[in-house]
Amino acid sequence: MDPISPLEQALHAARALVLADLIAGEVADADVVSLVEESVVQRRWWVEQWPEGVEYVAGLIAQDVQDALLERYGRWPLCPVCRSGDPHALDIEPELGPDPHWVCLEAGVKVAAVGSLGRATGGMPSS
Repeated sequence: MDPISPLEQALHAARALVLADLIAGEVADADVVSLVEESVVQRRWWVEQWPEGVEYVAGLIAQDVQDALLERYGRWPLCPVCRSGDPHALDIEPELGPDPHWVCLEAGVKVAAVGSLGRATGGMPSS
């Protein structure tokens, strides 16, 4: 059996983190999971072109899925911090960097690391 490359390890880890957040938000339907898979394919090519970007892939896949969901279904994930005012989505910070987090820009707080939304929103905890 051939060992899994660092690129594939990073892609599998990123997929798992984003899926954990989708499951926590109870939006991991088959068509949404397909959006994750589409992003993984695109980001595989991207990291093959720029290997130094491998540590950024989780945040990028989360952003890709968030953008695709906005186009098709609406804002995701909704902010669990702001209880008043119009519902708004969380953002990813850093936009291009390691250790991506979901943040509420309106309140100026980190809500959860990518993959850990369940803990912040009361959804299913990630492992």
